[in-house]
Amino acid sequence: MPTMRAYNRTALQTDNRCWERRAVGKVIAVANQKGGSGKTTTVRSLSAALAELGRRVLMVDMDPQGSLTEGCGVRPYDLQSSIYHVILGRCRMADVLLEVEPQLHLAPTNIHLAAAELQLVPATRREDKLRQALRPVRDAYDYILIDCPPSFGLLTVNCLSAADSVLIPMTCDYYTMLGVRLLLETVDDIQREVNPSLVLEGLLPTRFDTRTLHAREILEQTKVALGPRLRIFEPVIRESVRFKEAPIRAQSILTYAATSDGANAYRSLAKEIDDGQAHFGA
Repeated sequence: MPTMRAYNRTALQTDNRCWERRAVGKVIAVANQKGGSGKTTTVRSLSAALAELGRRVLMVDMDPQGSLTEGCGVRPYDLQSSIYHVILGRCRMADVLLEVEPQLHLAPTNIHLAAAELQLVPATRREDKLRQALRPVRDAYDYILIDCPPSFGLLTVNCLSAADSVLIPMTCDYYTMLGVRLLLETVDDIQREVNPSLVLEGLLPTRFDTRTLHAREILEQTKVALGPRLRIFEPVIRESVRFKEAPIRAQSILTYAATSDGANAYRSLAKEIDDGQAHFGA
């Protein structure tokens, strides 16, 4: 397990001064209302790939299951403060940040975050708590990637409210494809009612099994049905046991299996997203 370090607030302030001429960091919500679609793997792998390009990246774990937090080598139940306390206004985002590896930081979580769904109900502007929490640290990062929970509730609304764009991982099976259609309807609702500037980053096919005809058919159907509306990233992320092994070692796929197809696929995704950053918001 790596040694985790709290992110130094003085360093954060210095970063803000040094980066004052840079654009505000881009916030990407990685979302799918169906579990097992590869959200956490995508946040961890894409973040590591962007950091490898020299970008400063923050990962925000908004899933109460805390898989991203555990996969980074952090014990959720040992946390004195987490994103749960930030969302409820009990501490600042800078107080919970941990350094995972150079250029890459984590805002961790644990199961306590599940209680925030109910605790936020009576709050004023409850849908904007994450957006407000990110505002003081946003200038310190090129990218902020949010691991969204696999359900639609106040936590997911907060993620989409805080985001500039939505990246949708999708396993190539029929029911996940249906889930993507529902998510797109949710995004439409958020755009109308909460965050008019939210855009679709694209769809990322994940856990793709080249051996099955079903997976290939679903991918083709998805391209036909959704291709005109949103970008479908290439290459697809193929199914690999390496993705399951890497978090056990508290590593990303780029470190654990640096030359694997999965690592290279996320490098390609990072480059494609980063190359488009100059035109973002134009």
